[in-house]
Amino acid sequence: MTYLSADDILSADDLGTEDVEVPEWGGTVRVQGMSGSERDRFEAGFVDSKGDRLSSEKALEDYRARLASACIVDENGKRLFQGAAIKRLGQKNAQALQRVCDVAMRLSGMSNEDQEELLGK
Repeated sequence: MTYLSADDILSADDLGTEDVEVPEWGGTVRVQGMSGSERDRFEAGFVDSKGDRLSSEKALEDYRARLASACIVDENGKRLFQGAAIKRLGQKNAQALQRVCDVAMRLSGMSNEDQEELLGK
């Protein structure tokens, strides 16, 4: 058996992408799975400054937009939505956002149980 070296692991191109057809938006978006650090930052958004979990109501606020914005990228892997644009993304069609979120979750290794935990369900 041959084991991977640190260089082998660090040089691996392991962030999967998938192009998702979104007819409601008139085309295709590229969805990229989150890195470990990106997922940690995303999940950190569900606790307050004291380390307490946000209420379910607060956690649900713009959840789909936050998840989609963490994973929608251009052809170079650069995020398309940041800051105020995330709130605007949340105003788009829920079915379209859910389609993107389903792929984002799968590519980021997020299970339904992970999602329920974040949302306090």
